[in-house]
Amino acid sequence: MANSNQNEVIIVSQTRIACDGGGGALGHPKVWLDMGQDNTVRCKYCDRVFALDPNAVTVAH
Repeated sequence: MANSNQNEVIIVSQTRIACDGGGGALGHPKVWLDMGQDNTVRCKYCDRVFALDPNAVTVAH
């Protein structure tokens, strides 16, 4: 069975985001993903790729 999220890229404005698979009860447990020094991160559960918007203003903590 192919994962429908495999090629999905979601543009985000923050380097730390949450993913729950987007399927409601059919999704997966909510996990927090941190891009670190990269501009993308992939969810280990659903393979969604989150990419930082190049125009996003990031704030160092």
